[in-house]
Amino acid sequence: MNKLIIIAYSLACCLLFTQCSDYLDTTSPSNADDEFVTSSPSETFKVMSKAYAVYRQNAVMGIYNWNDPLCSDIEYYPEKNSSNNNNARLKPDIMDVDAVKGGFDGLYNVISYASRVAELIAAKDEYKADIAAGVTSDWTQLHGEATALRALCYFDLIRHFGDVPYGYENNYVVDFKLTSRFEIYDALINSLKAVEPYMYKLGEGSITAERLSKTFVDALIAKIALFAGGYQTIRTDIDGLYGTLTFTNVSTDATHKSAYARRADYLPYYTIAKDYLIRATTVNAGTAALVTTDERTYANNPFQRHFQYGLDLEVSPETLFEVGIAQGPSATGMATNGEYGYAFGRGSSGGNNAAPNKLFAAVRMVPTFYYGGFATDDPRRDVSAVVTGFDGKGNEKLIPFTPNSKADGGGICLNKWDLCRQNPPYTGKQRMAGIDWPIMRYAEVLLMLAEVKAELNEADAIDYLNDVRQRAFGDTNHDLTGLTGEALKEAILMERKFEFFGEGIVRFDLIRSGKFSEKAIAVRNELNTVISNLNTNGFHTFSNGAVFPAYIWTKQVPGAQLTYDCTNVNDSVMFPGWRGVYDFASLGISVTGTNHNTAIRGLFNYINPTSAEAATLESYGYAKKDWGSLLVTNADTYLDNILVGITSATTVPHYFWPIPYEVISQSKGKVTNGYGLPQE
Repeated sequence: MNKLIIIAYSLACCLLFTQCSDYLDTTSPSNADDEFVTSSPSETFKVMSKAYAVYRQNAVMGIYNWNDPLCSDIEYYPEKNSSNNNNARLKPDIMDVDAVKGGFDGLYNVISYASRVAELIAAKDEYKADIAAGVTSDWTQLHGEATALRALCYFDLIRHFGDVPYGYENNYVVDFKLTSRFEIYDALINSLKAVEPYMYKLGEGSITAERLSKTFVDALIAKIALFAGGYQTIRTDIDGLYGTLTFTNVSTDATHKSAYARRADYLPYYTIAKDYLIRATTVNAGTAALVTTDERTYANNPFQRHFQYGLDLEVSPETLFEVGIAQGPSATGMATNGEYGYAFGRGSSGGNNAAPNKLFAAVRMVPTFYYGGFATDDPRRDVSAVVTGFDGKGNEKLIPFTPNSKADGGGICLNKWDLCRQNPPYTGKQRMAGIDWPIMRYAEVLLMLAEVKAELNEADAIDYLNDVRQRAFGDTNHDLTGLTGEALKEAILMERKFEFFGEGIVRFDLIRSGKFSEKAIAVRNELNTVISNLNTNGFHTFSNGAVFPAYIWTKQVPGAQLTYDCTNVNDSVMFPGWRGVYDFASLGISVTGTNHNTAIRGLFNYINPTSAEAATLESYGYAKKDWGSLLVTNADTYLDNILVGITSATTVPHYFWPIPYEVISQSKGKVTNGYGLPQE
């Protein structure tokens, strides 16, 4: 749990960066304030703590970032007709121009804090002396930290808004314009390259993954380079915006004046990414490493062990950077916006102080991926997704495919942040469970390195892919061999889906691959086929042998227990694993009944409702439940929620949020929204 967020800031800290009405304009602090807040590294760190806090409260938690895990061929939003889902459906043109004004302004606010800190440190004699001597110190670390936070915010702006104004922070601005994202990418990479040699690795100088380190900066340089060199939707309505750059187009959209394209000179960016990913995994790795062992006597799943650190309010060795959150109200009595467990946890229909409390559960897994994507023995499936949630009264319950949120519907739920697995589970006010907001972990670094090397046709690309698979399966028997070219790239893209479901990564992987629209059409076609077979036959069989049935049989059984890995398909309580429910009665919390766990039969095989097997189950107290049949009933809603804005494999994907009206109106016509987004 991050301690930055409970630091009491000095009055000078609060006065240093007072935001004016113009989103690009900040007041200049007095010389006395400057001298005070840079009088020592500890005083300057208080200002950096404020910058981290503003990022947490006003930027990373914004609705634009909240949608990142909802916009791919394996992830969707569970409710019907919700405006929260417009961007994730690839229908941003129907959004209000100020839909994410708070997040947009918040990012520029953090940029102003971080930029000013970097400027003040750069003027200090102590800093200059350390740089001249080639020494890494607290001053050079703080300067790098401020520069990196600025870069991270601009990177967030580009990913979510496209081309944006750049470089106007801490100046009175009366004339500003859009800057090419490619120009910004280059500037960010160069700024990070300059500070990287003078920063601490993870584990050095008391730097943990709750602060920006050399290790993270190496990975961030690589990630920015991959975005700069990857496919993306660009504007074609502003002459000269991208200078002399030329592009290779996947498709164009004359109506919305945009193109899905990659810059023709993309390969040097893959070389930059490779160089810095190698640094992040070797000399600059510090304490960062893949979690490959599980010391627990009751479980052996290193993949889940990584997420358990977060549930235990600890920092995982696999984490490169996460935004710190405090559990419950902060020391000042204010909430610290613990949105992660609430929005992305395992669904619960409880309220406040319930068993467990309300968990909205915004992210659901497309059922074709749950059933047909994972190998049936992949230990990541059950850790990643679950078919049961909670009633809020101490009981596990099946989550039906009725469109809804919490555990009232929506289908297969993200399972990586199951608040029942906290020790003990948080039972106070919702949204305050204290789980940090993860930004990057080591597995992503390894798979980015695999991706880069595959693009550069380097033979060891597959080794980095297999490093991740070996962690998942616990052996080398599942290593992939003999793949090259497009087949290898496709395998890496698929592996990233197995690893990063629900983590806000897959959406951008698909965009960068150039295959976004192709994949969107493929998943919708496959889902249509599954729905047809469920309706006609009562089941659909996938190529891996898994069967998605129209009906399953469940019953509540005595006791309350959490379950772990289980391969015994005949154990109806333990299989599939990583579900169950915590014994909330042991915490003195009111629960309903004594049969708290849900037993399930027929989740992965077809049981004919008129068969002797079905009759036997019902004689044992099992009840037939609608499962895939509800997907058939609600087919229109599910097909509407999964990338409905893509109508063909050549559709240009429109995934950006609108730049707010205030920016457009103050720009003297130099800033506009593209892609068909509203102007006012």
